[in-house]
Amino acid sequence: MNAPAPAPAAPDVDVVIVGAGLSGIDAAYHLQTRCPDLRYAIFEARGAIGGTWDLFRYPGIRSDSDMHTLGFPFRPWRDRKTIAAGGDIRDYVEDTARMFGSDRHIRFHHRIIAADWSSADALWTLRCQSEDGEHIVRCRFLFMGSGYYDYAGGHAPEFEGQETFAGQIVHPQHWPEDLDVAGKRIAVIGSGATAVTLVPALAEQGARVTMVQRSPSYIVAHPSEDAFADRLYRWLPVAAAGRLARWKNVAMALAAFQFSRAWPKRMRAFILKGTKDALPQLADIDRHFTPSYDPWDQRLCLVPDADLFRALNEGTATIVTDTIRRLIPEGLELGSGERVAADVIVTATGLKLHLMGGVAITVDGVPFVASEHLVYRGMMVSGVPNLVFAMGYTNASWTLKIDLVSRRMCRMLEHMRRRGYAYCVPAAPGAGIERRPLLDFSSGYVQRAEAALPGQGSHSPWRLRQNYFLDYIAFRFGRLADGVLQFRKVTKVPHITPR
Repeated sequence: MNAPAPAPAAPDVDVVIVGAGLSGIDAAYHLQTRCPDLRYAIFEARGAIGGTWDLFRYPGIRSDSDMHTLGFPFRPWRDRKTIAAGGDIRDYVEDTARMFGSDRHIRFHHRIIAADWSSADALWTLRCQSEDGEHIVRCRFLFMGSGYYDYAGGHAPEFEGQETFAGQIVHPQHWPEDLDVAGKRIAVIGSGATAVTLVPALAEQGARVTMVQRSPSYIVAHPSEDAFADRLYRWLPVAAAGRLARWKNVAMALAAFQFSRAWPKRMRAFILKGTKDALPQLADIDRHFTPSYDPWDQRLCLVPDADLFRALNEGTATIVTDTIRRLIPEGLELGSGERVAADVIVTATGLKLHLMGGVAITVDGVPFVASEHLVYRGMMVSGVPNLVFAMGYTNASWTLKIDLVSRRMCRMLEHMRRRGYAYCVPAAPGAGIERRPLLDFSSGYVQRAEAALPGQGSHSPWRLRQNYFLDYIAFRFGRLADGVLQFRKVTKVPHITPR
């Protein structure tokens, strides 16, 4: 007589959310309000809520998007400063988690090392590292909310002569808490959002700052407060005011992006005129502020209340555009032979992309190789079941897209519960789909990682649309069973069920 087949493994939770930053807390809110019968847990590798906004502590760190769109739509941002300091954003995320009770679902110091999917069981088996050692957690669904940056370290190129430099070299991702910059000569290497944030902040702390850039970026001054939103909050209930402020800022940002794409020369001239008007006394302004690429081929750098321009006008900061030949004991030697004296060198040279938080994924025993797959609707990957990952817009606020993704994930989970499905998976794209790079950006951090990323396709649903309005309609009201996303039953195991 044959022995009975072993019972299938039961899930420990229905949904595991990876990361307790903006993405994870947004997903948790929607899960507990739209799928209240599902059990979920948030696995956070670090010991705090906030993600990026808790990790990065360099001087002046702030949002590069307005907080009416970067904030949660279910809890509108109320501070007058809409280009907000990093610490204020961290407090906002933490307070939101506490307000809605999602903080009680967080397992801190839990890092997922590997995730193995079994179609036979319709389960993810997660191998986790915690303070108590390794252990196994099983779940039905996985939400990767850790973004796509490597939290372990940023991009830090090796410079010739680096070992001879007599001062301190610091990367913004690992800013020393005890670093006193007052009276020191600081060279900030870089021209992106981090560099233009650091320069005025360090100057305010009494440092003599030189921004050393190989090539310029587009830099746009932006008010740190939103007078229109302030009036809305005086006239309307909070929810209505927040919604209108959000939609207004989305529309303005999208209009600027579309104008840049349609008429890049006009947008280029508009931005450069603003820069020249803000820096009337600066020599070689064309050399320092005229990029070789079109607007939005890389993300624009916002400077709230023109703080970078003010530091340059006041002489507390200077800018140099040149290559770095080598480091010398007293600072940097440039390609032109000019030398920049420095006591501290800050390498604001970019971040590293790290898809899926570096988790080793297998599907039915086959290792997941990201470059062999395409992204479905900017939220799932071809051939990988019951996994949603958070990837925001490159031309707008991160949270805009994440909130749409979280809502659609809940629609999928409810659809599976009602119809008795065990899992869903985007089918492999057909031969007519042309593969394209995932991120259409010329930024160094994108180019360095392109070979390790999945791609996007030439048309929907494989194409990433950098358009919140179109995505809003498709994600909120579009059919789930669209011919690409396949819903499947497994007779061996029960479907997702309430507690």
